[in-house]
Amino acid sequence: MQNTYQIYLISDSTGETIDRIFTALKAQFSNFKHEINQLSFTRTENQIKEILKEAGGNKNSIILYTLVDQHLTDFLLAEAHKINVPCYGVLGDLISKFSKLLKKKALNIPSRQHKLNEEYYDRVEAIQFTMRHDDGNDINDIEDSDIIILGVSRTSKTPTSIYLANRGYKTANIPLVNADSIPDNIKKNKKKICIVGLTTDPERLIDLRKNRLRTLRENEKSTYTNIKKITDEVENAKKTFKKYRWPVIDVTRKSVEETAASIIKIHEIKRRNA
Repeated sequence: MQNTYQIYLISDSTGETIDRIFTALKAQFSNFKHEINQLSFTRTENQIKEILKEAGGNKNSIILYTLVDQHLTDFLLAEAHKINVPCYGVLGDLISKFSKLLKKKALNIPSRQHKLNEEYYDRVEAIQFTMRHDDGNDINDIEDSDIIILGVSRTSKTPTSIYLANRGYKTANIPLVNADSIPDNIKKNKKKICIVGLTTDPERLIDLRKNRLRTLRENEKSTYTNIKKITDEVENAKKTFKKYRWPVIDVTRKSVEETAASIIKIHEIKRRNA
């Protein structure tokens, strides 16, 4: 029976770089059975210890990392060595090392990661699903989502959903207008879908909404940009997230990539604890 390798992708940032590098790397090995554990924003020794505690319990663990802090890198390498878990920085000669580790000869085919394979079609399906479930549309099969994002208007739900879809996650997003905005099956969440709430600073939200109205050439005096109404919206959304125990991400100072990376991290934790 072929071994399933547990691949730990450790990054001190969003993890986008290491994810792309691993995509290119794994394309050089046919029939490579693996599971990915994405661990972004890893910046402390305690985080490293928790990762290694799990990795050490898996016989076929492999760690790949991109860490700027040399002290943290040295700590990771030293601790991984103690428990005999292979640990490589992505700037090393990874294809050669993987060839030895997997006891497989690399195919050495340039750009093989762009070949139309099952993963590619899964990604296309995720994008189509996400576009169809944007802004609370078509909720009939919303329970087929990998991730559901909720938040008041202009909290980057759509761009974040599209970014996640490009990473292969079927993502639905729902605008929070009031308590009735949330489908009952999502409140119950029997399928244990990863549901995340997005929030932001009301002052920042005013600017975003004013820009939106200017783009649409609509009256900026609309209640859509009223500070009291916006503050109430944000606070009510927070109460809703707390009521259903959904994790919350403040997107005020986050890029779409950073928000998506945080959501993926929440998704991975939920998947591992399922």
